[in-house]
Amino acid sequence: MDNERALLGGAVAVVVVALLAAAVVPGAVAPPDDDPVRPGPVRVVDADIATGEITGQTAELDLFATLDHRGNPAENVTVRFEATDTESGLLVAEDVVTVGDLTAEGERRVSTTLTVPREGGYELEGVVYRNGTRVDEFSRRVSGVEALTPPYAESNVSFVDDPVLEPVTVSIVDAGEERTTLELGGWLTAAGPSESDSLSVTFVVRQAESNVVAARRSVDAGGLAEGRSETVTAEVSVPSEYNYYVDAILTRDGVIVDTAAGVVNLDPTETIDRDETRREVEFNASDFDRDDGAPDRPTGTEQTAAQTPGFGPVVAVLALLTAGLLARGRR
Repeated sequence: MDNERALLGGAVAVVVVALLAAAVVPGAVAPPDDDPVRPGPVRVVDADIATGEITGQTAELDLFATLDHRGNPAENVTVRFEATDTESGLLVAEDVVTVGDLTAEGERRVSTTLTVPREGGYELEGVVYRNGTRVDEFSRRVSGVEALTPPYAESNVSFVDDPVLEPVTVSIVDAGEERTTLELGGWLTAAGPSESDSLSVTFVVRQAESNVVAARRSVDAGGLAEGRSETVTAEVSVPSEYNYYVDAILTRDGVIVDTAAGVVNLDPTETIDRDETRREVEFNASDFDRDDGAPDRPTGTEQTAAQTPGFGPVVAVLALLTAGLLARGRR
C-alpha cells in the first residue's frame, strides 16, 4: 500500500508540475511546429501600357503593373518585364524591377520602360516572383508601332481628307503645241496653330509611263489659321500631249509630314488614274530635256563629210571613174 501511495503521489506531482509549466510558459509542453508562417499572396490586378520617347528608329513603351498583397508579409518580391516581337518571336527588351518586402496589405504600383524598334508589334509580359518563385503573370499586345510619329515629324497642318474634295488640284493656264503651263494646288487644313516658318509644299510632276520628273516646284505653306482650310498653288511647265502623276509633299524643316497625289491628262488619246495598271506608250525623252543649249558639233573627219556639199559617196565613185578614164586616154 505504501508503494502504491508513493507512485500515486509521484504521478500527481508530475501532473501538477506540468500544469504549472503550461500556465507559466505557454507552449512548453506543446508539440513542435514544423510549418513556418506562410507568406501572403501577391497577384497582378491591373496592367497598363503608355508610350514614351519616340525617335525615327525606336519607341519607348512604359509598362505599369499594380500588385495586390494580402495576409502575411511577402519577402523579396520582383517583377520581370519582357517585350517579344510578335512576328519573329525574338526577345527584344527586358527589365527586372525589385519591389522588396511587402509587409502591409494593399496595392503597390511598379513600372519600367522598354525600348523597342519602331516597327511591327510586340507581346509585353510581366512575371511576378516572391523569393524566386513565380506567383503571378500578365501579358498585353501592341501592334502598329511604326505608326507612332516622332516629334520632329508631327505637324498641326495636313492635306485635307475629304471624300469629295481632292487634296491636289490641276488647272491649265496656257496650252501650247509643245509645252503646257499648269497651275497646281494643294488643299491644307490646320488642326492647330501652324508652324509659319517651317512648312512648305513641294509639287513633283512625273510622266506617267516613264516616271521621269517633268517639273518640280516648292512653295511656302505657313501662316494657316487654326481650324481653317486653304490652298497653296504653284505654276509649272511640262511637255504637251503626255499624262502625268502629281505628287504633293508637305514638309516641316525638311521632314516629310504628309503627302497627297493627283493626275493630269494631256494626252487626247488616253487617260490615266492613280490606281490603274500602267502600259507602254510612245515616249520621246527629248521632250523632257531641260538643257536649252545646242547639241555638240561633230569634229574631225565627221564634220568635213557632213558639212562640205557635194562630197558624198556618189561623188567619190564618179571621181574614181574619171581618173581611170584619164589614165587610159594617156596610154
